[in-house]
Amino acid sequence: MRDPKTQLAHIMRTADVALPEGALERQLGEGRPLRVKLGIDPTAPDVTLGWAVVFDLLRAFQDEGHTAVLILGDFTAQVGDPSGKASTRKRLSNDEVSAYADSCLPTVLSLLRDDNLEIRRNSEWLATMDMHDILELTSQVTVSRIMDREDFATRWRDQEPISMVELMYPLLQGTDSVAVEADVEIGGSDQLLNLLMGRDLQERAGQHPQSIVTAPLLVGTDGVHKMSQSLGNYISVRDDASEMFGKTMSIPDDAMPQWFRLAAGSTAAEVAEITAGLQDGSLHPGDAKRDLGRRIADRYWGTGAGTEAEIAFDRVFRRGEVPTEVDEHALPADEDPVWLPGALAAAGLVPSNSEARRLIAQGAVKIEGVRVETETVARSLIIGRTTQVGKRRFVTFT
Repeated sequence: MRDPKTQLAHIMRTADVALPEGALERQLGEGRPLRVKLGIDPTAPDVTLGWAVVFDLLRAFQDEGHTAVLILGDFTAQVGDPSGKASTRKRLSNDEVSAYADSCLPTVLSLLRDDNLEIRRNSEWLATMDMHDILELTSQVTVSRIMDREDFATRWRDQEPISMVELMYPLLQGTDSVAVEADVEIGGSDQLLNLLMGRDLQERAGQHPQSIVTAPLLVGTDGVHKMSQSLGNYISVRDDASEMFGKTMSIPDDAMPQWFRLAAGSTAAEVAEITAGLQDGSLHPGDAKRDLGRRIADRYWGTGAGTEAEIAFDRVFRRGEVPTEVDEHALPADEDPVWLPGALAAAGLVPSNSEARRLIAQGAVKIEGVRVETETVARSLIIGRTTQVGKRRFVTFT
């Protein structure tokens, strides 16, 4: 293993807070592989660039020789994390959680090393708890401690309902840390109070409390809200290079420094140079954004993918052309009329039927340049013609 300071610099490149102060560096100085926990609740079908930030952080620990303990929250996902929520979130069924896990887990694993990775499902220990276990767990935490959370306090003040199961969520996440004996837990900055709960429960269980490292929340393509699949302001790590480049070109200029750091993996020195250039006018925002788009595409699709995506972008947007190569997708032979949401999802142009329906309602789906206004279309009107979703996604149905 490298010396503690070098490890710390590498790990903290995309992190914002490590608590308690100095604890992580002391742990790194012990010269042993640390157990670094990350819990993920599979509550959406895709992995966004924003979600990838925390996987980058976990990968950094792996690169330094530490063990990544990935907790698949198949139990807690059914409860629903209330962090940052202004209202009670809808609970998911076991089948919904399983479907989301099947969809996103392969992508998550592609972002991590497999030589020092441990995967656990928290149903192993949470689903077997009886009423005695639950009473014992809840006796360790006061209501005032839970209400320290800003989101709960705000909802209480605004007389918004808070369910008992939501109050349980931080305790369940903290129990995960006890179960796997985590040395370190990482998460998004909005998870801080959940992570601190893990420390409390570990101490009560006689374990050495974990240190905590949080990653910033990447702002979405709208430049306002954090990147979210539910808001639609995201780029998927499974988007092709052209889609990544095109969506990156739509972000606000002031979001670029954060995107260079968190989405493109640029060094601190590079981010500082780019930020200074944007501020003093020596770097044109358009040129910087193209550089950003190329870097992101290269990061996920290999060197040169960004340049090819830029050429394709210019062909479509500067000259108004349809791409020279459009993927084909075969429709079921007996489908007439064609239910367009299902066809677009099957062709991979949208992540779900509901997303396709939303885009059709917004007028973002066209066939040969003509806006589609209904969810069903005659087979003869779509076969062999170019269907466009948004500005950058094309397919020819056969």
